[in-house]
Amino acid sequence: MSSVVLWVNCGPKENAKSMVDICSIGRTQRSVKVCSRIKFGSGGAVVAESLRSSEERVYEVVLKQAALVREEKRGANIEFDLEKTIEGDFSNGDLLNLAYDRCGEVCAEYAKTFYLGTQLMTEERRKAIWAIYVWCRRTDELVDGPNASHITPKALDRWEQRLSDVFEGRPYDLYDAALSHTVSKYPVDIQPFKDMIEGMRMDLRKSRYNNFDELYLYCYYVAGTVGLMSVPVMGIAPQSKASTETIYNAALALGIANQLTNILRDVGEDGRRGRVYLPQDELAQAGLSDDDIMRGRVTEKWRNFMKGQIKRARMFFDEAEKGVAELSSASRWPVWASLLLYRQILDSIEANDYDNFTKRAYVGKVNKLLSLPAAYGIALLGPQNLTKFLMR
Repeated sequence: MSSVVLWVNCGPKENAKSMVDICSIGRTQRSVKVCSRIKFGSGGAVVAESLRSSEERVYEVVLKQAALVREEKRGANIEFDLEKTIEGDFSNGDLLNLAYDRCGEVCAEYAKTFYLGTQLMTEERRKAIWAIYVWCRRTDELVDGPNASHITPKALDRWEQRLSDVFEGRPYDLYDAALSHTVSKYPVDIQPFKDMIEGMRMDLRKSRYNNFDELYLYCYYVAGTVGLMSVPVMGIAPQSKASTETIYNAALALGIANQLTNILRDVGEDGRRGRVYLPQDELAQAGLSDDDIMRGRVTEKWRNFMKGQIKRARMFFDEAEKGVAELSSASRWPVWASLLLYRQILDSIEANDYDNFTKRAYVGKVNKLLSLPAAYGIALLGPQNLTKFLMR
């Protein structure tokens, strides 16, 4: 049930008055957030809980990546030397360009909307994002692809060793070469990549999640990590006054939101595979169990339960929005497009009367096409200014 969505972000901040603010992480290491503090059962009841270790573990990664970016900024307007070659058999410039082109082809085939959005980015950043996307997709395919039944923990160990080689400038193939070149140019830490592989390991050994704390960690592993990988490449707007940690928290929130949306969309499909990616304690609180999911009956209890789960996902989307505006202006369009499209999947679940057992929620082609100019307008003007512009 893993997923690959670029600029996929999470959200932390301090406890505040609103529901969204409860879902935030603070500016200090001790005020560790998240919506995992919030528990939704029947009717979306909210129960404050103690801080969870999963949040703390994830926030440590956020702080580490943010520190790398700050260190790079102190380097006084460092220009990325994209002519610098990597070690090994892929040092030839023409071959490296071919590697990036291949990554672009994969992105164009499997992430058409996102690929279109990357066309506004600078060539260097665009190629780097393609390289990250392809690595994430290849990793995801290990457990969700056609050969997933043959994948073992040892195979994932070998993939992780290969990742280490890539970061040390020893790529195995063209796709690795593009990523190796990318991580040598941008302040990208290896930990989010390793964490994504850990998410694949989790998929091999775990098919139930006792509570949202466990599910949150899984969502971070398979999706929130992508935000931490990609923000250093997408760049932060020079005029941004937000802290680096805040922007990374927002990036993390979008990943969590997207993965929660995937989970809610695919309840029936996952159930048929013997997997339930919903918090067991919240199911029980709502008077539901795995048996109800396997039967696939839409009852009033199920509708109330789903309303609470959708509410939580939307809160993560709200948190993510706070960080998108802080990205480099050329990088905002694909992120806003992803955010708007995934939000609409939640709308589609509601339109299907919460039947995510036999009906697949999706965004139609017309709405996808309409979302692209909307995302472009928001990327340029911001959501509030765009509304004012349209109201004239």
